[in-house]
Amino acid sequence: MFENLKMGILGGGQLGAMLIRHAIDLGLNVSVMEKDANAPCSRYTSSFFCADTTSYEAVLEFGKGLDIITIEREAVNIDALRELQKQGVKVYPSPDTIAVIQDKFTQKQFLQSHNIPVAAGEAVQGKNDLYALESKLPFCLKKRRDGYDGYGVMVLKTKEDIASAFDAPCVVEELVDIKREIAVIVARNEHGEVKCYDAVAMVFSEEKFILDFQEAPAQLDEAILKEAATLAEKIAEALNLVGIVAVEMFVTKDNKVIVNELAPRPHNSGHHTIEASVTSQYEQLLRAILGLPLGDTSLLFPSLMLNILDSTSLNANKEEKIKSILAVPGAHLHWYGKIGHRPGRKIGHITIADNTMESVLSKAEIIRKVLN
Repeated sequence: MFENLKMGILGGGQLGAMLIRHAIDLGLNVSVMEKDANAPCSRYTSSFFCADTTSYEAVLEFGKGLDIITIEREAVNIDALRELQKQGVKVYPSPDTIAVIQDKFTQKQFLQSHNIPVAAGEAVQGKNDLYALESKLPFCLKKRRDGYDGYGVMVLKTKEDIASAFDAPCVVEELVDIKREIAVIVARNEHGEVKCYDAVAMVFSEEKFILDFQEAPAQLDEAILKEAATLAEKIAEALNLVGIVAVEMFVTKDNKVIVNELAPRPHNSGHHTIEASVTSQYEQLLRAILGLPLGDTSLLFPSLMLNILDSTSLNANKEEKIKSILAVPGAHLHWYGKIGHRPGRKIGHITIADNTMESVLSKAEIIRKVLN
């Protein structure tokens, strides 16, 4: 059906690799552009372009001859994508959608303009601007661009902390009294069909602001879950989305739901959908951008997704640890095949699925002990 359709992915990490896996099911030809020659995607396509996704010339050259382009990261050249769009290449999510989300302050302003609740925040140009905001300490500092996996986020508690703050354009946000962090992945196709996945509860490493694990479904009051889904759908409509967006949210201690950040692509919080949902987030993205009916987002059973981070202890006895993990019934390993070592980097994840959340949590504890 799609044998003659040429699709491109900007970004060659694990998200792109998992997207290729699902694109194969639809018979798609997939090209990938990524500056790291050893990125996970390099092994899974014969059409791999080693170039920087933020380069205008490289993105323009990559897009020539393609029918459709999507992204697995936000750091892409918007001007090149707009030019390709003019030349007849379909770009999903649209360059306008990516541009809104690329910059965390622009993103915040967009959400506020559509009456979406967000944490209060203001823009600063660099470190020196923070001294004028000393009276507002403590606060959260986020780089406006190119932050991911906890890189680009820090909490400043005292005036002394400002000395080690990011010296770049940032957003200063007031600290939120958080009860839970949740995420909802929402999909929308060009026909305006919208579907949400069940909210998942996310638990982050306090040291690195990187996702440690997530539970699906989130164990929260039904009214809160409904409000989260409504907000996600409202955001998809406001963006005129074609594709998927992960909406990360805070549930405050007084049960208010406010939006933290958006990611217009497959997301860590949706990995569990491969095993635990009728339609995975990756298949859903393909359905959305190909103009197909959106898939069923129902959860088949409870699950927990646990990130595997690069560490000295893991590398010391990796093979035996992986065998022990795979001996746990219902454990599914996704190993990203990244080259080289960098402590704290995501190198894989494990999804545990079973009939009850109690059983899932019990198995997760076994696996956690293996990894430590």
